[in-house]
Amino acid sequence: MLPAALACCFAAALLSGCASPDRHAPPGPADALAATPGEWHAVPLPGKAHTRYSWAHKEGRSALLAQSARSASMFRRHVQVEPQALRDVSFSWWVQDLIKDANVADADHADAPARVLFGFAGDVARLPMRTRVLFELAEALTGEKPPYATLVYVWDAQAPVGSVIVNARSDRIRKIVVDSGPGQLRRWREHRRDLAADFLLAFGEAPGALTSIAVMTDSDNTRSNATSWYGPVALHPRAQP
Repeated sequence: MLPAALACCFAAALLSGCASPDRHAPPGPADALAATPGEWHAVPLPGKAHTRYSWAHKEGRSALLAQSARSASMFRRHVQVEPQALRDVSFSWWVQDLIKDANVADADHADAPARVLFGFAGDVARLPMRTRVLFELAEALTGEKPPYATLVYVWDAQAPVGSVIVNARSDRIRKIVVDSGPGQLRRWREHRRDLAADFLLAFGEAPGALTSIAVMTDSDNTRSNATSWYGPVALHPRAQP
């Protein structure tokens, strides 16, 4: 049996597209982060203080402000996009400062000022027994099944742009570094990515259906603070034949 604190760490890692919605989510337009309709809500993680998310404006743009004070939680929406319809996603973020000593490759320092996360469905029965047990633990703690796989775009303090980093606590979460270091701080950064191609790069297989999108600013591991703003996260689905 895992100790309670370690169990929470594993569950929090697995829930990068899962967990129960916070009923005290900040009000705002449903499409504030996406070009397609959907309900966004704050999502707590087991054993973690909550990052504060609120609607704001930044340099003339509507945005979601994320303020982390030794905290980690997400802001998420559910979607259903079949794999044959996946194509590009675009997103933007504005980061105030890097987090001192943060390193997304190190489980004990794996904080980041900005992340965008995509949860995918798949055949969990194919996964190793240990992973399935952790999935069951995460579901028991939150009441929701974790995604089969989670692809994360992240701003890291150290890793080079283009790095693919496997989460230290669960290989079902893999991160692609799209911004690195302090050179682009305090300005809007725009990104457009091919989701299916990036999933194949990170996991070595084609993706299943896309089931969730989330943003996350966290500083719990380094016991520090972080402030970022997120612009729209917009899917650009492939036209159906």
